[in-house]
Amino acid sequence: MPRWRQGRSLLACIYGLGLGGWALTLAPEAVSTLRFGTLGVLPLPTRAAFLLGSLVALGLGLWRIRATASRWHTVRLGLVSLGLVCGLLLWASMGQRLEVLGLLAQSLRLATPLTLGALAGLVSERCGVINIGLEGMMLTAACLGFLLALYTSQTWLGVVMAAVVGGALAAGHAALAIHGQVNQLISGTVLNILAVGLTGFLRRAVLLHNPRRTPDVLPIWPLPLLSDLPVLGPIFFRHQPLVYTSWVLVAVLHVVLWHTPWGLRTRAVGEHPQAAATAGVSVYSVRYGNVLASGLLAGLSGAWFSLETVGGFDDMMTGGKGFIALAAMIFGKWQPLGALGGALVFGFVDALQIKLQIVGVPIPYQWLSMAPYLVTVVLLAGCVGRAVPPAAVGVPYTRHT
Repeated sequence: MPRWRQGRSLLACIYGLGLGGWALTLAPEAVSTLRFGTLGVLPLPTRAAFLLGSLVALGLGLWRIRATASRWHTVRLGLVSLGLVCGLLLWASMGQRLEVLGLLAQSLRLATPLTLGALAGLVSERCGVINIGLEGMMLTAACLGFLLALYTSQTWLGVVMAAVVGGALAAGHAALAIHGQVNQLISGTVLNILAVGLTGFLRRAVLLHNPRRTPDVLPIWPLPLLSDLPVLGPIFFRHQPLVYTSWVLVAVLHVVLWHTPWGLRTRAVGEHPQAAATAGVSVYSVRYGNVLASGLLAGLSGAWFSLETVGGFDDMMTGGKGFIALAAMIFGKWQPLGALGGALVFGFVDALQIKLQIVGVPIPYQWLSMAPYLVTVVLLAGCVGRAVPPAAVGVPYTRHT
């Protein structure tokens, strides 16, 4: 493919950002309204020009990015997205002040269940087992974890319970998919349906008639010294425990997956289980262990909803985040760091639509609430390039004797 075609999306990004910068120079007084940590009120012509340029950059950039896969693919996509985001932020500041630092911190917080869910899907699919039941595991863990925290007044016990519930459901999924050789998509779908019915029943039968005091949510843990840093402190180091846990797990899983014997066996079983078995690897043991670990991670993700965010439980409170986590995993091409990047993208979009609703953007809130799901559709349609899953994912393994 000619180089000029490969660079078309980059030129489109430069065009959009350049037009935005030129628009700012037309209104010097607008620059003075930019404050550290916030975007001030900008004149309408400036916002309109910046938004127009970024939208043009987005359209032209995505046109080429969809068909191009290269080492600069992520850079081009990032520049295109930057143009669009800058335009939206400036447009949203009409008559309001939009707190950028708060927006970024909120993005990290909202990315937490997606990060944990994406890691759960990655651990399972890397060994060849599709775990489409993440949504059901997260929802059930959120419900039962909250129930235990409610009756014991111990929030941390609820978190442990949530992880155990996720692991128990994953064990059932593993038994059906690995030894029972049930279609893994059907097995996961059954879990999702079961979770909706079970949690709905428990909420109506127990939670709605319970006089106990709602348990406290997990506290915010400002990291000593780091939380006092300007700019970086409020964004990265003033969060609740599960936010930090998700970051640690990303780093640990990256090291374990690529630099330990367990990671090598996991990848071998996911790519060619027969060859791995010939080399002495127990395919069943690896797959069972990984699916159980996937369930534990999904349970932690579920605990975020009921025990770290609202201190309560409601029907379908996970809101499809299990499926978005799978999209983040695919976005990251089955890599822990890539999955974190995908979760951050979705978390930022979710935080942005919430902020836009707060500042009163003249767009129906239903459309703004659709933003994370629209991003999911766009990314899965191929805007991030061709993602290749493990070769044996979804394929049952039969031991040859």
